[in-house]
Amino acid sequence: MPFMAATFLGSKPCELPASALLRRYSESGAYADCYAAELPGAISRPMYVEAFYTTWLFKLERAILRWAVRRPSTDIQARQLAQGTLQSFAAWRVEGQDATQILLGDFSGRTKSWLMVATIGGEGTRLYFGSAVVPVARTSDGKRSMGWVFHALLGFHRLYARLLLHAACARVRKAQAAQSA
Repeated sequence: MPFMAATFLGSKPCELPASALLRRYSESGAYADCYAAELPGAISRPMYVEAFYTTWLFKLERAILRWAVRRPSTDIQARQLAQGTLQSFAAWRVEGQDATQILLGDFSGRTKSWLMVATIGGEGTRLYFGSAVVPVARTSDGKRSMGWVFHALLGFHRLYARLLLHAACARVRKAQAAQSA
């Protein structure tokens, strides 16, 4: 199957791969999404993770986290996270990782962020980005609920997820160009 070029919002919603570490949340009743984009060439998990967390767009999120919840982070820490030598980054902690993917959980335990790379027949790499939101128990009846804030922000979240993946693709392409120069 030939790879598709990543274009503006060229990421597509897709099913979680069978080996996805995020799958445990989707199977337990949490909201989970998955987006993918394909780029030519070989892209390692460390290259993708570092690119993702150092995009201009994610740096805005990092600034908000530094200000709102006092969880600062740096590009050096993003590189250490990508290389597997850091277990905590900004508001997240590593829940699991292997050679192709990383799963992070936020400090509240309610949201998850997941990145994965997959080789496409020697022609390119599929970059995955997904997230999960774990429902909470309502105190009145004990049933699990996502809450009204989740539903109010879901459309924004889906757009933001695609923009994050697009920004990461652009940063990966820039890193590839620098490596081949």
